[in-house]
Amino acid sequence: MQSYAAPARALVARMTEAARAAPERAVAYQGAPGANSHVAANQALPDGLPLPCFSFADAVEAVLSGAAGCGIIPIENSLHGRVADMHFLLPESGLVIVGEHFLPIRHTLMGLGRLEQVTQATSHEQALGQCRRWLAERGIAPVAYADTAGAAALVAETGDPSLAALAPPGAAELYGLNVLASDIADAAHNTTRFVILAREANGGRVEGPAMTSLVFEVKNVPAALFKALGGFATNGVNMTKLESYQRDASFTASEFFADIEGQPGDVAVDRALDELRYHSKWVRLLGSYPRARERG
Repeated sequence: MQSYAAPARALVARMTEAARAAPERAVAYQGAPGANSHVAANQALPDGLPLPCFSFADAVEAVLSGAAGCGIIPIENSLHGRVADMHFLLPESGLVIVGEHFLPIRHTLMGLGRLEQVTQATSHEQALGQCRRWLAERGIAPVAYADTAGAAALVAETGDPSLAALAPPGAAELYGLNVLASDIADAAHNTTRFVILAREANGGRVEGPAMTSLVFEVKNVPAALFKALGGFATNGVNMTKLESYQRDASFTASEFFADIEGQPGDVAVDRALDELRYHSKWVRLLGSYPRARERG
């Protein structure tokens, strides 16, 4: 609780108490009240009780411990790429992806004075990256913080008109700040994809179009990745995302995160996964869930 700036603490305490009274309805998210993840939680699970957590690890732990029935976590952004650490945290958490949600991102610059007084802007590094050109053109230096709305609470606490925050529009009202500039992302298509995490899958097959997320490590032999992915092509399974990452800053074989259309139980998907397993050291399915939007 004390990790949050003072203006956010009363809101966090109130929301935490409500979630504690009905943990099965609680939706853990990373950030202070008013963060984009808070907005996503309200949109994706309108009957839930958003539970603010200071870090991604805290949000995952809330779900694992039963303090929350599920969690909602950003995994990638259309402008700034993947959210740091999520490709490591997800597989190791033991949680299952049971849904996804896409949130259009519209950043607002907010502070205590006027725009011409601002020399620094603080926010989550993802938000700063999504607005880097806008800030650079105005000579405003970026300052990383744990989350967007938490940065707004920090600005309110400091009382410094030269420091502003990049946060969702609703955070200005929550923390008594002035809106200095609206809709300032570097591109209009700025969208963040969130995944919904639970301790267990919903059970049964996904009705309608489905997505499946997985991670794997190929064998350290020539053309291993080409061979491992060949089954998806020959069986007509569309892979909508493939991203490599390395653990512990090492130069060992890369691991891969992938999204495919379909789900285990589909004949084509089962055949493709069998071939992937044959050419990989290991394969871990992270979950199958309803597709929130068509890829293309």
